[in-house]
Amino acid sequence: MKLYVYEVLERIAKAKTKKEKVEILQQNNSGALQDICRGTFDNSIVWLLPEGQPPYTANKPESVPSDLHRECRLFAYLVKGGKGPDLVQVRREKIFIGILESIHPKDASVVIDMINKKAPKGLTRAVVEEAFPNLLLK
Repeated sequence: MKLYVYEVLERIAKAKTKKEKVEILQQNNSGALQDICRGTFDNSIVWLLPEGQPPYTANKPESVPSDLHRECRLFAYLVKGGKGPDLVQVRREKIFIGILESIHPKDASVVIDMINKKAPKGLTRAVVEEAFPNLLLK
């Protein structure tokens, strides 16, 4: 069973060494985890969303209808050069709110931090580059 992305990031925050952090990333590799890393650290990713805390209602952890592993595919509609260049901004923001409201609330916080380019505790660009060498553009 895949861990929630926030659970992987909590393990990274507790890890003592860079080597441990790299191993945790590699052992829990997923599209969602890579999307979070890339969306946070890759400067070529430009989010077409307002910065800050969006107005949304967090889901209850025990009753989330989806997860970040499924919903991350919608990130393509939220970035410059992605799938939704002609989307009106209101529609783009509704997609974003829909993602946040359908996933675990701690994963939603991770996504909000990603949009704001705020790195999760203990995770650095250097760790991501070592774990996933070809993920980030220089």
